[in-house]
Amino acid sequence: MKELNHQVDFCVVGGGMSGLCAAVAAARQGIRTALLHDRPVLGGNASSEIRMWICGAEGANHRETGLVEEVSLENNYRNPGSNFSIWDSVLYQLAREEKNLTLFLNCSVNSLEMSGNRIVSVRGWQGTAETWHTIRAEVFADCSGDSILAPLSGADFRIGREAAEEFGESLAHEVADRKTMGMSCLIQARETDSPKEFIAPRWAKKISSDSELAHRGHDFRGTSNFWWMELGGEVDSIHDTETLRDELVALAFGVWDHIKNQGEHGADNWELEWVGFLPGKRESRRYLGDHILAEKEILSRGEFTDVVAYGGWPIDDHHPGGFYYSGPPNRNIHIPEVYGIPYRSLYSRNIDNLLFAGRNISATHIGISSTRVMATCSIMGQAVGIAAALAVKNACNPRGVYQHHIKELQQLLLQDDCYLPGIKREIARISAGARLSSSCGDAEALRNGLDRPVGAAENSWCGKCGDFVEYDFGQRQKICSARLVFDSDLNRKGRGSVSHHWEKNILSNFPLHQPPRRPPETLVKSFRLEARQSDGTWQEFYREDNNYQRLVRVNFAVETDAVRLIPESTWGAEECRVFAFEIGDF
Repeated sequence: MKELNHQVDFCVVGGGMSGLCAAVAAARQGIRTALLHDRPVLGGNASSEIRMWICGAEGANHRETGLVEEVSLENNYRNPGSNFSIWDSVLYQLAREEKNLTLFLNCSVNSLEMSGNRIVSVRGWQGTAETWHTIRAEVFADCSGDSILAPLSGADFRIGREAAEEFGESLAHEVADRKTMGMSCLIQARETDSPKEFIAPRWAKKISSDSELAHRGHDFRGTSNFWWMELGGEVDSIHDTETLRDELVALAFGVWDHIKNQGEHGADNWELEWVGFLPGKRESRRYLGDHILAEKEILSRGEFTDVVAYGGWPIDDHHPGGFYYSGPPNRNIHIPEVYGIPYRSLYSRNIDNLLFAGRNISATHIGISSTRVMATCSIMGQAVGIAAALAVKNACNPRGVYQHHIKELQQLLLQDDCYLPGIKREIARISAGARLSSSCGDAEALRNGLDRPVGAAENSWCGKCGDFVEYDFGQRQKICSARLVFDSDLNRKGRGSVSHHWEKNILSNFPLHQPPRRPPETLVKSFRLEARQSDGTWQEFYREDNNYQRLVRVNFAVETDAVRLIPESTWGAEECRVFAFEIGDF
C-alpha cells in the first residue's frame, strides 16, 4: 500500500456543508488547508447521495449569506433544471478552485497522533487509490458529523438527551438517556406524461392503509421529501448505521409502493426517480466546548459578545422512535427571533487545537435540535475556518482567538458577507472619510455597516438602471479595491410547484414543466466603475456584464479623486438595490 505525508496549516475532517465552508474560508485567508472527506462528492446531507435540502433561519431577511449564499447563487445560475450532479459540481468547484486548498475525497480518517493535549496528525485511508494519507497540521477541525476525532483524541463529548434540570430546559427529557434523533433515507419522484407501473421488491415494507402513516403526510409534490422515514434514535446512531440502512431502504420502497399501489394518491404518471442508500443523520456525538448552547439562550436571542454565527430554525426535536412511534414524528417550537451562536461552542474544552462545526457543536440535545440544519452549519463552518486562519497567523490555539482576536474574527466574517446579529461591519478608512453622494436618494446606508434589511431599516441605496453613487475623496488617491453587496432577495421563493415556499437549493421532486431556477430578479447583472480624471471627465476602469453574485470584490490599481458605481441592469427587477459600496486604498 502507498503511504503519503502532507504538511499543512489547517486540516478539516468532513466535507459536508460545514466542513466545506470551513476549508474554503481558511484557504481564502491564505493558509494551507487540507479537506478530507470519506465520500466521492461534497455536501454531506446536501449531496446527491442523501439529497436533503439546505435549511436555515426562518423569518423575513434571515437567510444566511457568506459562502452558503455564494454556492446557492452559483447553483441558480448554472443549474436551471435542479440536476443533482450539477449541484455536486457546484460544491466541488468551490473547493477545487481554491489554490490553498488540497482536497482528499474518498478518504476516511481512522487514526491520529497526539502530543499531550494537541493533535499532531490524522491518518486516512483512500480506498480508491489504495493509499494512506497522513496530514500534519497546526490546527484541526472536525466537521464529520459523527465527530470521529473525539474518540480518537480523547476530546470530551456527549451522546443523547440531558435531564431537564441540568440546564433548566423545559423541553428536555425528565431523565438523561442516550437516545438521539434518528436518520433517514429519502426518496424522489418524477412526473412523466404517461402512466408508470411500480413493482416493489419482495423485501419492501408492506404499508396497506393510510392509517399506518398517521401524522406522516405522504404527498410527494411541493416540498414533501419524506423526512419522517426515520429510524435509529433508540439504538446506536453510529455503530448500527448499516443495519438501520437496510431497514430504511425497505421502508422507502414500501412507502412508494403504498403511494403507487395502495389507494388513490394521484401518482399514476409519477415514477420513482431515486432512493437514497446512504442515511442522512441528525444527531450522534456532540463535542463539549467552553460553552454549551442550551434552550433558554435559543429562545431569548442568545446575545453573546463572541457571536460568530446565528440560528433561527425552530427547535425541531424528532422523537427517537422515528417511524415506529405512533404519535407525531417531531415537535416544532417556533424561535421568536434569531439567536447568536458563540465562538466558545465551536472549539474543544480539552483538546488545545481542535475546532468543530456542524451538527456536533457544543450544545445540548435541545440546542442541537435547532442548530443542526445545514445553512446554520455552513455559517458556523465559515467562522471556524477564519478562526483557524487567525490561530495559525497569530501562533495561538483556538481558545486564544477567543481571548485576543474575537473582534478581528467577527470583522472578517462581516467582510465576507456573514451576518452577526448586533454587530456592525467596520468601514474602510478611505470610504469612511470620503463624501458620499448619489444621483437619487440617500446613499449613506452603503457605509453603515449593515448589509441587509434589519427590522424596519432597509440599509440600502435604491436607484434606476443608469443612476449612480459617488465617493469624492477630496484629493487624488491610489485605490486598489471595491467591495459591493447587491440584493439577492433574502426572502426569495421557489418557482413553479414550490412557489409558495422559501427557495431551496434543490427540488425534492420533479414535476413536468417545472420552471427553471434562475438568478434572483433583484440582483444587479451589469455595472461599471468610473474614475474622475484630472480634467473632470469620467473614465470607465471596470465593467461586469454577467454578475450573478451578491458579494462582489473587485481589484484594480487606479489613481483618482472620485469613483462612481453605475448599475446598468438587473436580472429582471426595475430597480437596482445595493447594500454596500466601499473603496479600499493601498
